[in-house]
Amino acid sequence: MKKTLNIGLGGKSFIIDEDAHERLKNYLDTFRSRLTEEQGGEVMDDIEARIAELLLSNLGSGQQSVSLALVNRITAQLGMPDGKPEFENNENMEEKTMSTPVKKLYLDVESRKIGGVCSGLAAYFDIDVTLIRIVFLALLLAGSFGFWLYLIIWIVAPKALTPAQKCELRGLETTAENLAKFTDSSKR
Repeated sequence: MKKTLNIGLGGKSFIIDEDAHERLKNYLDTFRSRLTEEQGGEVMDDIEARIAELLLSNLGSGQQSVSLALVNRITAQLGMPDGKPEFENNENMEEKTMSTPVKKLYLDVESRKIGGVCSGLAAYFDIDVTLIRIVFLALLLAGSFGFWLYLIIWIVAPKALTPAQKCELRGLETTAENLAKFTDSSKR
């Protein structure tokens, strides 16, 4: 019978096998050591929340504790912030599995002119922001529909503030490498 531990990760509670806990602890320590000082806490909070989300989605009603195989699969999926493998000899690691990235509409506060609606729509639909701005200007000049549409989106859509939200806005997988791309820009 394996020894299990109760841990808290990303605000959730998990029962985890002792060997899986050691593997997860080593992964998080290695991950933390590869981050720059500016990236620090926010990326670690995001990565722990993502690990907790993946653990919850992979734990079925029949499985009571987190196994070593599940931890290996999740850490292989997330990778490292610099894109390099965690260990040089990765023969025992499972094949990296990619899940479908989630795409959500947010206001893009980094490249906004007024409220971030046009830049958020452009990032969401992966088209040039100038084209979206021209469409909204034409709708505004044609009548008040453009104004009301802009105002509604501005009120309803949340701002993309965290690196995870910026990945979701662009439809990128929430991996360590992608989170690191948006960490420096979130400090503005």
